[in-house]
Amino acid sequence: MTLFRAGLGPPQALQINSNDYGMPVIMTLFRRGAAIFLAVTVCLLAGCMVGPKYHTPSTETPATYKELTPGDFKNTDGWRVAQPKDDALRGKWWEIFNDPQLNALEEQVNVSNQNIASAAASFLAARALVLEARSQLFPTASTNPAITVQRPSSTTSTGGAGGSAHTFTNYTFPFDATWQPDLFGRIRNTVRSAAYGAQASAADLENTRLTVQAEVAIDYFQLRGQDSLKELLDSTVIAFQDSLELTKALYDTGIDSEEAVAQAETQLEATQAQDEALGIQRAQFEHAIAMLTGQPASTFSMPVEPLTTSPPAIPFGVPSNLLERRPDIAAAERLVAQANAQIGIARAAYFPTVTLSGAAGFESTSILKWFSWPSRFFSIGPAAAETLFDAGLRRATVMQFRAQYDQTVANYRQAVLTGFQQVEDNLASLRILSVEIEHQDAAVKSAEKNLTLALDRYRLGIDPYLNVITAQTSLLSNREAAITLRIQQMTASNGLIEALGGGWDASQLPSPGQLVTKAP
Repeated sequence: MTLFRAGLGPPQALQINSNDYGMPVIMTLFRRGAAIFLAVTVCLLAGCMVGPKYHTPSTETPATYKELTPGDFKNTDGWRVAQPKDDALRGKWWEIFNDPQLNALEEQVNVSNQNIASAAASFLAARALVLEARSQLFPTASTNPAITVQRPSSTTSTGGAGGSAHTFTNYTFPFDATWQPDLFGRIRNTVRSAAYGAQASAADLENTRLTVQAEVAIDYFQLRGQDSLKELLDSTVIAFQDSLELTKALYDTGIDSEEAVAQAETQLEATQAQDEALGIQRAQFEHAIAMLTGQPASTFSMPVEPLTTSPPAIPFGVPSNLLERRPDIAAAERLVAQANAQIGIARAAYFPTVTLSGAAGFESTSILKWFSWPSRFFSIGPAAAETLFDAGLRRATVMQFRAQYDQTVANYRQAVLTGFQQVEDNLASLRILSVEIEHQDAAVKSAEKNLTLALDRYRLGIDPYLNVITAQTSLLSNREAAITLRIQQMTASNGLIEALGGGWDASQLPSPGQLVTKAP
């Protein structure tokens, strides 16, 4: 059997004696060569993908929320579970509170909040990385035309020392092109990794938006709660002034003592101080809202208006929906997918890299012949590179990305657990607060009745003024507690909406196709 060995010069015949090697060995060599050739051909035409296939990490999802017990919400002050048909929040979730001023503030947040603007810019940068990675799938072409005047040294010119050297002009117009076929999916995995990262950035943007929107709503209801407390203390100060006048009148007639007057004055002054102190928290909430809506605190103000909004019926859905409705969970899951693609990039380093290069153009020493057909030149050819020894670098890199993948899986599962915790926390708060408010309202009515009796007995001279002070203090304390509970209830309502993901859904994430579309 005669084969030909390629080398310098003409082919040389290479004799192989079938008796020395045997036909089975020769056929095995041919079969292996054909298999290698077929594999390389398939890779060139379709491209191979190395790396693990991605699957969303499994998580334990409860069937129902533990704190969601409808029987516990009966006979409450208005908060209730939404009907089953309202299984999800939609769009502008803050409109569920039916508060026009809150709606206006939330609309301002979307256009003026700087944290949202920063997150949006971060997403645009992440999308640009997708376009950068995708550009590697295509050839790169360049040109470098030049006109060069050259004069070689006379001492190195043909003819030896003292020879003549001529000055000439070289005209070149080259075109260079290079292309690296993605044989083993390194570039495609890079594109996928960048796309997953951009999707995570988009989810981060929505999470930032949701966080700011919820914070504005919480600060807004906190401010309105301060206005309610202010209204209560203002009316209490008036009542205490009337009590002081009554005590002075009784003292002037000799019925009461100077001690009672001093007690009434002390109570009045302390309540006035407490009334003024509310201005600090109200100002801080107002400044916080200004900052969140992108306005200077010095030019922003809100009129005084007591809290009158009632907690709405909030659609909660089922726990399994939470994985698709919370943007932070979606971001964590996309980071898992990105880490999985990084493993494929690292494993592609085990395989050779093939580069196709070509150059063509025109070159001449005469401008008249610059673009003539004889002045053409070209070169083309493939090149392959393979690392033969790296002291375990590639293996260590794969191990690194596998560990980072496991880390992102743990972070994703932790985000899921945190989401369930936050929903259960706010459901428990709403359930318990509803019952607590019911009892607190009853306590306020009892305190009002006690104060009426104490004032009547004091006017009749039966009890000292200290009993009136005790009754007034009890009533004020119980009314403050009732308002504080309603503030907490509104805060928990907003917290539950935020924990449920607002009106967002994972289907709103941009697809890989949308990420490679140029921005308008």
